[in-house]
Amino acid sequence: MVNWLKYSLVFLGLSCLFSFAHTSSWGFYGHKKINRLAVFSLPKDLFYLYKHNIEFITEHAVDPDKRRYAVEGEAPKHFIDIDHYQKGDSSPFVLMPRHWNEAVAKYTEDTLQAYGIVPWNVLAMKAKLSKAFLAKELPRIIKLSADLGHYIADAHVPLHTTENYNGQLTNQKGIHAFWESRLPELFADDYSFWVGQATYIDDPNAFIWEAIEASHLALDSVLLFEKQLTEEFGEERKYSFEKRGNQTVRVYSKAFSEAYHNRLNGMVERRMREAILAVASFWYTAWVDGGQPDVMELLADTNAVLLPEEFQFTGIQDTSRVHEHE
Repeated sequence: MVNWLKYSLVFLGLSCLFSFAHTSSWGFYGHKKINRLAVFSLPKDLFYLYKHNIEFITEHAVDPDKRRYAVEGEAPKHFIDIDHYQKGDSSPFVLMPRHWNEAVAKYTEDTLQAYGIVPWNVLAMKAKLSKAFLAKELPRIIKLSADLGHYIADAHVPLHTTENYNGQLTNQKGIHAFWESRLPELFADDYSFWVGQATYIDDPNAFIWEAIEASHLALDSVLLFEKQLTEEFGEERKYSFEKRGNQTVRVYSKAFSEAYHNRLNGMVERRMREAILAVASFWYTAWVDGGQPDVMELLADTNAVLLPEEFQFTGIQDTSRVHEHE
């Protein structure tokens, strides 16, 4: 009985992880690509450091999603349902205080945690990364950089800014993975990912909120165009079946996906490009604020290069409260 329960729980846990791998933000493909390409937008000196650790930064871009069901308090770090705070004609971006302590005073911490804390989490992670640079702790620098890249990328996804995160409120269930996983997997090879060089962010708080607002402004089109095309295609043409490993699964058809992608008129590519430049700029800003330690000195450490197989699954698990870093 004990053995049966043990193996059942293991199977359930693995099943959850497998299922989540197909519905997580940007998909595993997208998160890895964003982190990897961000390395090439770094200034020359910092580029050497990240290039030496690019495989770790790429592979561990998905660690926060893997932790989501295993670490208490992880899930709210990936999103903010900003429309929950909408009141009448007043924009939620006007109503919501940008600083954590002020937001807690207005809405309570429990409410903020319930509806997502991604902007404050990005700022908390950036502060940790600056401290790691200041302490010259290279393994921690690289692990925190991989995690920070994930959360910044999440902030660039329109469906991470709404209570209707999977179209469940508008009879569009499944749109989350469709927009941020299937579309990039099908069309990203045609995207232009040269985004220019990272720049120092004078006001990280304003920067991340602007990214979230831009994501939210795109939400209406994300939902509207899918609904319009569903009416045009009908259910039979909307979906098709593909072989995934040993399984045959139902997916959005390539014809429907292409039509939706075209109607979005480059939105997915733009959000990915913005995410790549934002990730690189946050890394660079953290380095500058961390005293700009000499890259060659850091790389001289015999443990400078982290291999992808290190720190598997959990990666870095820092669940300290957001407001401690404000």
